[in-house]
Amino acid sequence: MVSAAAIDDRSLQLTFVLFLTVVVITLFTALLTAPQRDEISEFYLGNRTMSPLRNGLAMCGDYLSAATLLGSTGLVALTGYDGLMYLGGTTVAWMMVLLLIAEPLHRTGRFTLGDTVALRLPRRQRPVRVALSVCILAIATLYLVAQLVGSVALLTQFTGVPSGTTRTLCVVVIGTFVILYASLGGMPGATVIQIIKAVMLVVGVLFTAGWVLYHFHWNPNALLERAAERSGSGPAFLEPGLRYGGTVSNKLDFLSLELAIVLGLAALPHVLMRLLAPRRSGVLRASVLWAVGLVGAVCFGAGILGLGATALLGRETLVSTDRTGNSAVLLLAHELGGSVLTALLTCLAYLTLLAVAVGLTLAAASSLAHDLYSEVIRKGRATETEELTVARLSGAVIGILGILLALVAWGANTATLAFLAFAIAASAILPTIVYTLFWRRFSARGALLSLYGGLLCSVLLAAFSPVVSSTPGSFYPDADFAWFPLQNPGIVSIPAGFLLGWLGTVLDKGPAEEPGTHERFEVRMLVGADD
Repeated sequence: MVSAAAIDDRSLQLTFVLFLTVVVITLFTALLTAPQRDEISEFYLGNRTMSPLRNGLAMCGDYLSAATLLGSTGLVALTGYDGLMYLGGTTVAWMMVLLLIAEPLHRTGRFTLGDTVALRLPRRQRPVRVALSVCILAIATLYLVAQLVGSVALLTQFTGVPSGTTRTLCVVVIGTFVILYASLGGMPGATVIQIIKAVMLVVGVLFTAGWVLYHFHWNPNALLERAAERSGSGPAFLEPGLRYGGTVSNKLDFLSLELAIVLGLAALPHVLMRLLAPRRSGVLRASVLWAVGLVGAVCFGAGILGLGATALLGRETLVSTDRTGNSAVLLLAHELGGSVLTALLTCLAYLTLLAVAVGLTLAAASSLAHDLYSEVIRKGRATETEELTVARLSGAVIGILGILLALVAWGANTATLAFLAFAIAASAILPTIVYTLFWRRFSARGALLSLYGGLLCSVLLAAFSPVVSSTPGSFYPDADFAWFPLQNPGIVSIPAGFLLGWLGTVLDKGPAEEPGTHERFEVRMLVGADD
């Protein structure tokens, strides 16, 4: 039987050595590959001649966070079928990117999403660029804080609730590495850590999943039967509704969460930025296909790990250690491979946190430097050296902001912060992308209403939901002002974002764009400048 004390000091020491070794190697490599000239294209997009496999690994690394390795595995371990459905939504999200967003955005973009909007709405691009920067900063900050808070939550699996000094040291160290990778390495540096992290994640998860199946003589039925037997729920563990069933509110919550995940991925700023990196559309198409396969493989492995944790350890052990289930994969690793496997997977979790945080910081810094400073404040007259300096400083500022907010909100639920970021992306940025690419009449006022309206709607609904008050797990459990019953606002805020974009366009009486603007944009979107 494994207890909370099973994840021992030896595992923590091995984790520290492994993590420090990987970080030193990747940081040194990132600095070697960092832009050597003051060229913003190299800082924003990196090596544009990489193979589809390497681009696919980088995309996989950008997207998969520690929530997949720890949170999703724990969800499967505690809720069975419902957790597997959540993992399915993570994989399906990439199909949305492949079929709808990737190639049109790549052909019309340059460095940021703001460049695509500027090509489509050249006369009134500046206020839209400002709105995009605000939304991207909000998404990146929420997601960054979730990663930094997650580093502390991961540390508690070894030490219990850490002291204030330990907590501060953990967040500051991870945050400092994030700043170094993003500000000094740029996209080339971020790509290095993303590829290394993706390879380690795919190999680590599939290796451990194979170990679980080997334990059950490669018989999936035996694994499922044993997991159901030790889940405390019997056959219901393998049926829908264990977590998201029963009341209408629970079912709507699951639908809202899946909508935010499936639609939000296509609008996450660091994923969008990665779509612009390949030089040719054919390479991008193959890269996204690789990303779909790699993400699907990791999600498949995570499902097996979750079932294996329940089958080998039992629900009681998992819940007694961590009622959220986030420690399930570490307890499973200790059961299978002792301190060494535990340290390997913990190091992988920390590297995953770091890599995702780097991508977010770089995307937000690029938007602030290119959209806000260069195109709005300097009106396109900034030199490349000047813009690159602002981008590096922006990366440092965003990293410091994330560190400070993570220290203040260290007890926050990391999954809640991440899912809110997904909801904002799906509610504010996705409608703007879709309308910009596919609606001839779309106007700047529609873009502004969609961006600001989707952002405010998501934040307000989350503020008056059980996430903030009225339940024991809320930020303010003793208060009760939660009139919105769902944990995730996506089911309301996403349609609201699309509706506001339509309404703003219909009511827009401002000057129209020059004749032929949309036709030129459409030709660029369909043919591109590289094909």
